[in-house]
Amino acid sequence: MSFLIQQTLVYAIPLMIVALAGVFAERSGIINLALEGIMIFGAFCGVFFVNKMQNTTWVYEAYRADQYGTLQLTVILAMLVAALLGAIFSLLLSFASINLRANQTIGGTALNLLAPALVLFLIRMLEGQNTLFLAKGDAAEWFMIKKSMFGYSAKESMGFLGDTFIHKTYISNYVCILAFIVLSILLYKTRFGLRLRSCGENPHAADSLGINVHKMRYAGTTISGALAGMGGFVYALTTANCSANGDVAGFGFLALAVMIFGNWKPLSIAGASLLFGFFKCLAAGYSSIDINGDGIFWLKEIGLSPHLYRMLPYIITLIVLAFTSKNSRAPKAEGIPYDKGQR
Repeated sequence: MSFLIQQTLVYAIPLMIVALAGVFAERSGIINLALEGIMIFGAFCGVFFVNKMQNTTWVYEAYRADQYGTLQLTVILAMLVAALLGAIFSLLLSFASINLRANQTIGGTALNLLAPALVLFLIRMLEGQNTLFLAKGDAAEWFMIKKSMFGYSAKESMGFLGDTFIHKTYISNYVCILAFIVLSILLYKTRFGLRLRSCGENPHAADSLGINVHKMRYAGTTISGALAGMGGFVYALTTANCSANGDVAGFGFLALAVMIFGNWKPLSIAGASLLFGFFKCLAAGYSSIDINGDGIFWLKEIGLSPHLYRMLPYIITLIVLAFTSKNSRAPKAEGIPYDKGQR
């Protein structure tokens, strides 16, 4: 059971943080279909940072001396780098959508096409290969939280909770959860969040009250890019063994489905992320899931085709959207370029 919960969180947390990225953009009035592309770019930037940090004496000596705090700090710094460069990359969408008043759907699609090509070009240019890997070892060996950080007595005292939520997990999970909580409060409980949401509902009314609509839409899309970039690196770290190859397995589009299913509300998005994460977990590890700990892998014993399990997350996406999208309430002004002269 611990394994199933851990793996569900591994897939759910990137979906959750990237879905919140979509909320920030769309609540400001910008459709961010470029989440997939920004994730790809953020994954590359984070993995490249970690790759180079592994070659520094500071990080390598920390690894050899089992100084896990330094290794976890490296992950946090990589998340910040991915977030920063994801935010910068998203400015392409902001400029096209806000200043040029271009079609936002086409702009997002263009970034989704640009990102994998750009990332593969950079990997080929910098590393001479098609995939960027860690310089040494694997992600679990270097950056996963280990039992020895707490000692045997801590393991005994925490039991199931320790084995499930602390040991064999990544610090990135908890950073993302904290960021999700803080930014949800920012969006719904602060004056900045109210102004941002007003620009996605009625930008002309917001402008009449002295709110700079263009500035708020830039802010929403930039925060969206930062979260998507960070989510891309977290995906690469936890599910792709900290490697980048210009692909995030459609997680950006799944995050859009989670956002719609969650009706642009953080709590609903968190629940939807767990649901989709569970089915991604089944798709990826159905053959090794042992619920009762009795050595019986019951999903594998059923005898269904493995292709069916791999299709499950996308089948569930179609079914969920078919039954829930008609009840979803998107921001009224999303996707509509703001023209002050039309007020």
